Amino acid sequence: MTASTTRRTAAKSRIAAVGAIAVAGTLLLTACGDQTDSGGSSTDTNAKKNTAPLFSKLPKDIQDAGVIKVGTNAEYAPMESEADGKIVGVDPDIAAALGKQLGVKFTFTSGSFEGLITALNSGRYNVAMSSITDNKQRQEGLDEKGKKLGEGVDFVDYFTAGTAVYVQKGNPKGVKSIEDLCGRTAAVQKGTTYEKALNTQSTKCKDEGKKAITVEAFENDTEAQTRVKSGGAVAGVNDYPVAIDLVRKADNGQAFEIVGEQYDAGPFGIAVSKKNTQLRDALKEAVDAIIKDGSYQKVLAKWGAETGAIDAAAINGGK
Repeated sequence: MTASTTRRTAAKSRIAAVGAIAVAGTLLLTACGDQTDSGGSSTDTNAKKNTAPLFSKLPKDIQDAGVIKVGTNAEYAPMESEADGKIVGVDPDIAAALGKQLGVKFTFTSGSFEGLITALNSGRYNVAMSSITDNKQRQEGLDEKGKKLGEGVDFVDYFTAGTAVYVQKGNPKGVKSIEDLCGRTAAVQKGTTYEKALNTQSTKCKDEGKKAITVEAFENDTEAQTRVKSGGAVAGVNDYPVAIDLVRKADNGQAFEIVGEQYDAGPFGIAVSKKNTQLRDALKEAVDAIIKDGSYQKVLAKWGAETGAIDAAAINGGK
């Protein structure tokens, strides 16, 4: 081999190595994160080329990025849960439909439910979408006693659901409703509206001269379910569509059952920073658009969540 041949071979080797590094880098980037994507482009010319119906309604920074970052807590099948390394469910599919109207991707990242609004207001996410009940407390950033905790958020309401009480299959303790939990132990996820529902009922129990409910609040809903399944708690409390899915799927339908009807039905909302009214209003238009074109109803039918359908989006419709 000549010296010139050696130089050409070395050059080719360096080019091949650079190409391999580039391919590996691309693979690493596409493999990172817990994300669900919907249509759109994040190229530098996105704003010039995007013809999605509502793209122009979005804030400029989101147009340029081509992405809406979503915080969620993927433990609420059928609303959002993890399967095969992806976040799936009603909320990701609704987001995908919204993405077609807005011309951007929705990327979901799972974290603590209790910390979603704080993370949203810190700028980590553009929105939070995780079966979050829209209420005045969250709109104003208050705790259960009315003390200011931090910034509130605005909501774009897209679904409605109530609270359900679930028990072991066969209902061995004879629980008929949340009122029957006085003097008993109930399990729930921390920071949820149904934790508040249990605490409210516990106060009623004491006001009526009965024993309070022992409320066991866990960091995630799976722990609460396990507590009920083991008999450590006589009941669990959850969002109605989540409880329905749990009853249907846990141990092939042999683990739990729901007692009574859902109560205190209220809206689920996409949480948005109060500083980002342009994004909030664009999302409302997008929700109305997918209701009108039928894609919204198809998503709910796919996941057996038709009972939560609404006729029109609302902003801060919760009480």
